[in-house]
Amino acid sequence: MPNTPDRRAIRGSFVTFCANPFVAPAQDALVLEEDGLIIMEHGRITHCGPYASLRELLGNDTPLTHYPDGLISAGFIDAHVHYPQISAIASWGEQLLPWLEQYIFPTEAEFANPDVARRTAKLFLSELLRNGTTTAAVYCTVHPQSVDAFFEESARLGTRMIAGKVLMDRNCPPNLQDTAQSGHDQSAALIARWHGRDRQLYAVTPRFAITSTPEQLELAGTLFQSTPGLYMQTHLAENLDEIAAVRSLFPNNTSYLDVYAKAGLDGPRAIFGHAIHMSEHDFAHCHHSGCTLAHCPTSNLFLGSGAFRLFDALKPSRPVHVALGTDVGAGTSLSLLATMGEAYKVSLMAGDKRLSAAQALWLATAGAARALDLHDRIGLIAPGMEADLCVMDPTATPLMAQRSARCTSLAERLFTLMVLGDDRAIRATWVNGKLVHTRVDAG
Repeated sequence: MPNTPDRRAIRGSFVTFCANPFVAPAQDALVLEEDGLIIMEHGRITHCGPYASLRELLGNDTPLTHYPDGLISAGFIDAHVHYPQISAIASWGEQLLPWLEQYIFPTEAEFANPDVARRTAKLFLSELLRNGTTTAAVYCTVHPQSVDAFFEESARLGTRMIAGKVLMDRNCPPNLQDTAQSGHDQSAALIARWHGRDRQLYAVTPRFAITSTPEQLELAGTLFQSTPGLYMQTHLAENLDEIAAVRSLFPNNTSYLDVYAKAGLDGPRAIFGHAIHMSEHDFAHCHHSGCTLAHCPTSNLFLGSGAFRLFDALKPSRPVHVALGTDVGAGTSLSLLATMGEAYKVSLMAGDKRLSAAQALWLATAGAARALDLHDRIGLIAPGMEADLCVMDPTATPLMAQRSARCTSLAERLFTLMVLGDDRAIRATWVNGKLVHTRVDAG
């Protein structure tokens, strides 16, 4: 096979999915190749399988990177995160609404300065890659330049990202307020500039119902339906005080979710963050309309918002799309490994079913890709998929090495990674077939 300058390969153990582990037993859903080879060309996987069977395809000129002690996965997918809030992570002592007023709104106001936006976007995307995250659904600020800064850096790195300008025309500081029309027009210009360019995808982004008038939500709904492949992201039923405020602002709607549905802000590629305090009617509506719920366990614990009922959302008679989100800055880590570990603990609090390691990995990879309508491009290690990969290190710390040495199954290895792992457990990250992060070990 002829080699090209853009052809690369990596060797090592890799894990991916052939079925949904919430439907099939984990041993039937997971595929493990103990000594595997993944060949990439022009940003896509062309071949993957046993090294012994595929090694002859390498030829003499294909660069090969070997991770003999690593475990390779499809790159992680974060379904809900705020890049401007990375500067306000670990802010003490408030629940959702006071936390926004005291910490988040002042931080986001700094993004009127394009230099702040550029510096923060660079730091944030670097941190995502350091944590093995290769795709995320990202909130910017109300400032159009915050979106430009984010997409410019993402395009430079080659990452597939979803992002959008926050819409807020009431109940926020004047320096963060747009109008229904200006928010629509600025978003439309950003869509024209970025959606579908260089792996970038746009999300219409009303912050939540409290900070948007009915007019703004209706214009956002019109915008969401205007261009094929657009996304919509917002917050839903995160906090009891928030729900009460929405009820007072929208007395003629039957529920918080109904506010968005009546404005045309539901359906496939609509991502609702948190969704903790949901009724059976809400879950059924999300199932039938094709919405996605972003489960953000570290954020929900940090703000005391409640426990997401994962297995209620995934009820077999009407399963809802679910993916994991870090939600930084309310979330406490950009690591989806750490988020998977917290999701396991929350599952014990919210019902009688326990989240398995295979199910947690699904929510961060193949399941997240399906939830975000990207399952034909990312989330799996398979020929034709975009070559976004992360290389995990089960021996990243002395404690992990000691525990991993006692693991006797893939399920144990994965569970150890998600309970003890964080950014230190990511040895390397590949994006679009290129190495973009390698862990630098002390010494």
